[in-house]
Amino acid sequence: MGIFYAIVILLSWGLHLIYILLNQDIELQSFWFWLHLLLQTWLFTGLFITAHDSMHGTVAKNKFINNAMGALASIFYAGLWYPKLKAKHYLHHLHPGTASDPDYTTGNQNFFVWWFQFMKQYITVWQILIMAGLFNIGLIWFNEKQLIVLWIIPSILSTFQLFYFGTYVPHRLPHTDAMKPHKARSQPHNHFMALLTCYFFGYHFEHHASPRTPWWRLYSIKQQ
Repeated sequence: MGIFYAIVILLSWGLHLIYILLNQDIELQSFWFWLHLLLQTWLFTGLFITAHDSMHGTVAKNKFINNAMGALASIFYAGLWYPKLKAKHYLHHLHPGTASDPDYTTGNQNFFVWWFQFMKQYITVWQILIMAGLFNIGLIWFNEKQLIVLWIIPSILSTFQLFYFGTYVPHRLPHTDAMKPHKARSQPHNHFMALLTCYFFGYHFEHHASPRTPWWRLYSIKQQ
């Protein structure tokens, strides 16, 4: 099932992006414009969640296929280098909520300050070059405004979605006894909202307690 969900997300992201680039006018008064923008943001988040599940080996039993899906999702998401993501995510699970956790900050925990520190961990020169190259290829068929509004902005918005529900809320101070040993908390039990907000990764204590559980089964861990 892991491969099935990964393919569904990858195809949905790609087909929806092509559809809105071809058919959606940029009209701030249009309900459909905002709906498509939010949907593309959510699908971008799904790309990263797919890469994340690959890091835990839950997309496919075959290691090569699993890592290939993770690498593909990482590149499509924002030109990210999958091996680097995987190494840093391993440290996150090994040292959650500490100075050794690359996703955590022991300094200013203001949302935007922490988000900026979080992003610095993963942005590289190669990523910028890859995205710049893809952007220029896109200009062959679409104009600059379309690519910025319908492709770039949803990808940036998804970083806020992932950071807020997958890092900031689960791991921010104060760390209570109920969060031990993972220094992680979970959002309230509501499967629809958990899926809508971040593919069940708001159930973050459960993810740390059972990292081999794929995103689409995290709700069952929450119920237990």
